[in-house]
Order: sequence, then structure tokens, then C-alpha cells
Amino acid sequence: MKIKKRVNSLLIFLLFSFAGLGVAQKYPIKSVRLVVPFPPGASNDVIARLVGQGLAAGFGQTFVIDNRGGAGGAIGAEIVAKSASDGYTLMLTSTSYVTNAALQDKPNFNPMIDITGVAMIGIAPMLIVIHPSISVFSMQDLIVIAKSQPGKINYASSGTGSAVHLVTEAFMNAANIKMTHVPYKGLGPALNDLVAGQVQLLIASPPSVFPQVKNNRLRAIAVTSPIRSSFFPDLPTLIESGLVKFYTEQWWGLFAPGRLSIDIQMILNKEITRFLQSEKMKQQLS
Repeated sequence: MKIKKRVNSLLIFLLFSFAGLGVAQKYPIKSVRLVVPFPPGASNDVIARLVGQGLAAGFGQTFVIDNRGGAGGAIGAEIVAKSASDGYTLMLTSTSYVTNAALQDKPNFNPMIDITGVAMIGIAPMLIVIHPSISVFSMQDLIVIAKSQPGKINYASSGTGSAVHLVTEAFMNAANIKMTHVPYKGLGPALNDLVAGQVQLLIASPPSVFPQVKNNRLRAIAVTSPIRSSFFPDLPTLIESGLVKFYTEQWWGLFAPGRLSIDIQMILNKEITRFLQSEKMKQQLS
């Protein structure tokens, strides 16, 4: 209950932060560092590079991607929290920022003050994918095997406290099953071991895992959204699969050090909103 209250408080704070507007000033006049608090290869990294390209084209300045993985995103977030609030250090992260902050008893920065939201980039369901070596073709198959052999199925995550970790734990609780957690230092290494068959299951965002599903290296069995996704219309939801009260979605957003001026927030928010509406960017994100 304590964690739930902290998560809710953080979400409310971030939603209000995203709404900031103000009077524009000249910005940027030099290159900008865009911190991704996860290793290359995961959805945060993929989306950050698209956002960086869009901002670079709009502003005529370089946006340099700086991957700072570790501790479920906390290391990169701390770097941003302690950076100068001048708009030249930004962060592209996801739901894991909130879950990780809510789990830390004594974080090295204040997640509600030292980081501010600049723009929401997108929201998407997560995919439940498994290695083809196990005979699981539906959520019902997975639950039967997991109940008959508790702990035998190993599931990967991008780190303890990450959104991937907590969503999978919540799923196990809802399905009344037991699997073994194998944490990694980022989703890239987790995905590599899943494709290699070292672990058997992963719940992650579509940008991270769908290429492997498309190439038949992994098998997708369900989406976590409340209704079927238009991108994966053949995949059932967890609700359809019998977990009538379970659904979750992931978001991605642009953040900055907490004392960033409202003027610069507005400039960034306006430019992101503009290029996210372009047909090219919509196709790339899709």
C-alpha cells in the first residue's frame, strides 16, 4: 500500500509537470545531452534516438545520446537530477522511473523535485513473449505449466525495481503462479539471453521485443492492454485470457533537471508536439 501511494503521488506530480508552458527564449545554442538510463537496444534507447533526431532537425543542434544504464534506471536519473538546470541535459525514460523511485527507501535525489517532466512521448501495451523451445502457445498454456512446475520457468527483467520486474510480479500474483526472476542490467542483455534460451519469458514493450517476434525467434502470446492492440490484433489481452482485472501499459517521456525554467520546458514541449504529429514520425514510432 505504501508503494502504491508513492507511485500515485509521483504520477500526479509528473502529469502536472508535463503541462508547463511559458514565454519562449533563445534555446538551444549548443549541443544537448540526452541521457538514456538504460543500455542500448531497449525501447527507451530506440525512442530516444528518434526523439533526438526530431529535436536536432527542428533546432539545428546536435542531441547526443548518452546511455547510462544500471540500477533499473536510477543511475542515469541521478545524473540528470544533479545536472545543471539549463536545458542542455535531458532524459528519455519510461514507467520504470516511477516504479524504481517508489521502491527506494533512501534515493540519492528527490524524484518529485529534482526531476521534472517536459513531454509525454507515447503509451503502448507490453507484450508477453516466450522462447519457442517451450510448448506455450497461449496464456492458458503458460498458467498450466507454471502451476504444475512452480519456479521452473525463468523470467527475465531489465533489473530489480524496473517496470518489467514489477509488472511480471503483479502478473504472477494475479494468475496465482510462481516463476523465477532473473534480473539483468538492462533489457538488451535480458533479451539476448531470452533469444538464446537461457530464460523462457519476458514482458516488455513492443519496440524492444517485436523484431524478434517478427523473425520467429520469440513467440508472443498476449498483450497487457485492456483492449486488443491495433498493431497486434491477433493477440488476446490478459483480460480475455482469464485475468479479468489485470491490465497495464507503458509510457515514455522526456524529462529534465527539476529547476529547468518554464520557458525552456515550453520550447521543448512545443517542438516535440510538432514533430510527433508528422506522418514520418508516426510511422517510425509505429
